[in-house]
Amino acid sequence: MTRRSPDTSERSEPLDDVASVVDFLRRHPPFDRMGRESVQDVAMRLEWVHYSRGTRIVTPDSGPASRLFIIHRGRVRGGGAAGQSATGDDRSGDSWELLPGECFPVGALLSRRPVRTVHEAAEDTDCLELEWSDFNTLLEQSTVFNEFCSHRLSTLLNSMKREVQADALRGLGGDTSLNITLGDRLRRPPVTCRADTAVHEALQAMQDNHVGSIVVTDERQQPLGVFTLRDLLTRVSLPGLDLGTRMDAVMTPSPICLPRSSFAFEAAMVMAQHAIHHVCVVDRGRLVGVISERDLFSMQRVGLVNLSKTIARADSIEALSQLRPDVHQLVDQMIAQGVRVGQITQIITMINDQITRRVIEICMQATADLPEIPFTWIAFGSEARREQTLKTDQDNGVIFRTPAETTPAAVREALTPMLRRINEALDACGYPLCPGNIMASNPDCCLSFEEWQGRFTRWIDQGTPEHLLQASIFFDFRAIDGAPDDVEQLRYWLLDRTARNSRFRRQMAANALQLRPPLGLFRSFRTSSRGEYRNTLNLKLNGVTPFVDAARLLALAHRLPATNTMDRLRMAADARVVDPGDVDAWSDAYDYIQMLRMRKNQEQRAAGEPLSNRVDPDELNDLDRRILKEAFREARTLQNKIETDYQL
Repeated sequence: MTRRSPDTSERSEPLDDVASVVDFLRRHPPFDRMGRESVQDVAMRLEWVHYSRGTRIVTPDSGPASRLFIIHRGRVRGGGAAGQSATGDDRSGDSWELLPGECFPVGALLSRRPVRTVHEAAEDTDCLELEWSDFNTLLEQSTVFNEFCSHRLSTLLNSMKREVQADALRGLGGDTSLNITLGDRLRRPPVTCRADTAVHEALQAMQDNHVGSIVVTDERQQPLGVFTLRDLLTRVSLPGLDLGTRMDAVMTPSPICLPRSSFAFEAAMVMAQHAIHHVCVVDRGRLVGVISERDLFSMQRVGLVNLSKTIARADSIEALSQLRPDVHQLVDQMIAQGVRVGQITQIITMINDQITRRVIEICMQATADLPEIPFTWIAFGSEARREQTLKTDQDNGVIFRTPAETTPAAVREALTPMLRRINEALDACGYPLCPGNIMASNPDCCLSFEEWQGRFTRWIDQGTPEHLLQASIFFDFRAIDGAPDDVEQLRYWLLDRTARNSRFRRQMAANALQLRPPLGLFRSFRTSSRGEYRNTLNLKLNGVTPFVDAARLLALAHRLPATNTMDRLRMAADARVVDPGDVDAWSDAYDYIQMLRMRKNQEQRAAGEPLSNRVDPDELNDLDRRILKEAFREARTLQNKIETDYQL
């Protein structure tokens, strides 16, 4: 290990404090997961360099990155392009800081390209530096170091998830995961019989193997049907059938099958959507096992399938309103099982969809003068994107076709009383009324197909940036109840219009840059400075929204029909609009911010506090603060792409 001056590479001298440098490195990722001997080898190759306050360490004009910098003492401030300073007053919010233990510029080194922003010493700073050749050697020799550099945010996230899962499991007991394949989940061969097997023989096989179901297969072991103990009651005992009856007369035919490569999460969703407790696992059509709800949720106090069934059987709004605690408990269990945050939000959204559909059914059944006008209930915003967390309000509307010899206004007038009852019933079930009145009972949100086309046309062709900022939520829509054809027809019509209007896209791009990730200079975050939210960050507005807005813009600009934020970004990668590697990093960042919101909501609920999207960064541990900072930087990277593409 040597000491050198930053203005010359020739003046260097050996350092005798290698042991202290090794101790320092082993307190920070990725060296905290490497053996001491490996870290010592790295330390011997490092150079110690001192930078006075204001010194430019590396800039976009420096050429391809050639050294890895590890901050030992002080702070490094980034931001600004070539020729600009990173140490201004940061009015734009585009500056950020790196603290002791952090490395830079990893991405530029991996790509052997120049850095994109100026890096300056924010105060007198010492760096430990590794030459590019040694960096490359370390990449090849250390799997830990390679994974950290290639998937920096993912590595940090995995560390955080292990801690969160361990905490959650202490409260729930047990361990299981929905992130493994069904093939890995299988524990025993399936119990099967043929179609001509007598019922009593099948029951004996179930008894001998201690299972509650049996699969009927053909000679090629392809599933033909499933028979469960419930089928014994409803299809054999109650009708009084003889136990010698053939199985193909009492089985449930055409069982739902999933390939063994499917994830357990997918099986859980299928069970809940179809209100079933078993799924056949196949390999090239051949039965290899059966997965039950109990296999997936061995530690659950609230079963996803049973919750779905309870929703479907609820006969009153009051009964539905009492299910909210079960939804919260289910989320606790999902986190404890290591379920990815995107999967959790999809499950929350699926349950919300089921409750909404049941609310609509109950309200329609209770309406004496029910209008004979078919309509489709639409979700906007986070529910449309399948990204709902526990803190959500209503964003919905209606689309209908105007019958002959009437007018849209007359249809609206006939539907509004019932739509108001639906909105009020959803409020009673724990989905607050929308403060902005984006609800089906608002005449402005209950429109005919042609009226929705007219509204979108005005926004696209004539809307001001202010109008589009308020209207952005409407560009994320999805059918919840009713016929979805009109909604999909409207979507493809809309995408064709938006992709052809450059003025509209540029305005949407400018709006997407308004909410910047709150990276600041002091303590590395920009927090609210006054009022009841003093010293806090808004994870939704400044963390989630930059990703949502950018992904929406990409969808509207490139005719991508997805509504989910990550699906939009992946479609953009498939269309070669963005780099797949960038999408992986953005996905990790987005998932982390969403997970942090959920964890905060859990803490607030446990403390009896109202749910909020606010978090005080000083209350986060060091790992969370570091990951949040990395996540915000990824959001800024995505915004920088938008800024460059539209020359804003």
